[in-house]
Amino acid sequence: MSGAARGGRRTSNEHSDVWSEARKAVLSEQELHTPLADVPYALRHAATSLWIKYGMDQVEAAYRAGHSLAVLYRFYAKLLKGGSAAANRLVELGLRAEE
Repeated sequence: MSGAARGGRRTSNEHSDVWSEARKAVLSEQELHTPLADVPYALRHAATSLWIKYGMDQVEAAYRAGHSLAVLYRFYAKLLKGGSAAANRLVELGLRAEE
């Protein structure tokens, strides 16, 4: 009997089996043969990328993903670049609010 069956922690093999069955339950046959959500981490990565892309505060995104800011900056640097226009709009809104 596995540790998870006795109420303990689930092993990576048990997790892998459950994840594989979940993918089969929700993905099309064509999607099953792609790397789409091939591992549970893919969901966290996709969510974190979405949060950053749409302007979530980076500290909040790191917190929600269970990352430190250092990890966020290291693995999501491409998404974090190029936010100058959005940052400038926020500064402009702030300055207008003070007038």
